[in-house]
Amino acid sequence: MIPDNPCSGAKLPAVPRTRIVPLAVEEIRTLSKQMPGRYKALVLLGAATGLRPGELFGLQLRHMDLLHATVSVDQQIQQAAGHGVYVGPPKTTRSHRTVPLPKMAGDALKAHLRDFPVASAEGWLFTAPQGGPIVYTHFMDHAWRPACAKAGIPKGTGPHALRHHYASLLIKHGESVKTVSERLGHTNAAMTLNTYTHLWPDSEERTRAAVDKAYADRPDEGDAQAPEAA
Repeated sequence: MIPDNPCSGAKLPAVPRTRIVPLAVEEIRTLSKQMPGRYKALVLLGAATGLRPGELFGLQLRHMDLLHATVSVDQQIQQAAGHGVYVGPPKTTRSHRTVPLPKMAGDALKAHLRDFPVASAEGWLFTAPQGGPIVYTHFMDHAWRPACAKAGIPKGTGPHALRHHYASLLIKHGESVKTVSERLGHTNAAMTLNTYTHLWPDSEERTRAAVDKAYADRPDEGDAQAPEAA
């Protein structure tokens, strides 16, 4: 019906970059303590694995391997119209992944499962108060925002902040762009750099050292004496 794309040649507006200021470790700990009991481990797990909110909500017992300390991601919970939810695939094909589970998150999960047992491998790890999968808007109104207020977390901070916190920790401790990208389930490393480039440690001294090292054992051509005229 339309032989040509009317959008061809259109210039897209520039997307402003927002400098992310990740939550500190103590802020994460305080936030977890202020959350309702059923969500304390969710905060620590998000901070320790970098899973997206929908991926955290979509975790079932079968995704947890406490013996090998890993978490697998193969689905997410999304909110539907009318405050319902549906189970869907992860955001991208690269979002299907297995993430290392740090000890602090493993300990939190063990305590969570003691207080909130899951009956089967297909059971939801974290549930709404009345049972069933978490509805994002209800979670925000009745758990996340009140806990943030009590913990002194800046207004407007969402659960995605746990993911930014995780990425900042990996960067701070020297993980490569490729590793950070894989852990986050990004489509490519360029996406990771575009989001977190300002968090990588400054490398001016390493840059100088690399060049100086390359030239350290080579005499400067300018210092070589010209041969005497015959």
